[in-house]
Amino acid sequence: MKLLCQVFKSPRKQEMYLYVDKARGLVDVPEVLMSQFGEPQAVMTLILDPQRKLARVDTAEVLVNITEKGYFLQMPPTAAQLLRRDGSGG
Repeated sequence: MKLLCQVFKSPRKQEMYLYVDKARGLVDVPEVLMSQFGEPQAVMTLILDPQRKLARVDTAEVLVNITEKGYFLQMPPTAAQLLRRDGSGG
């Protein structure tokens, strides 16, 4: 399954992103989430398929969430994740 995906970043929380089906836009994102997320800022459009690697999230999980809920919310990394990403954890 391939999906044309639009990615938005939050102006309120660094490294928080919303992934949605580009054809549907933000219509499936709950209002309460949108109010916490802030005014979405489009950062990229990409084609998602299960073989594509994403930096911090599992592509298959993103696709399932977009298919079932209409969106995927990528939260900012935890301190432990940042340490692993920098290569200094451990």
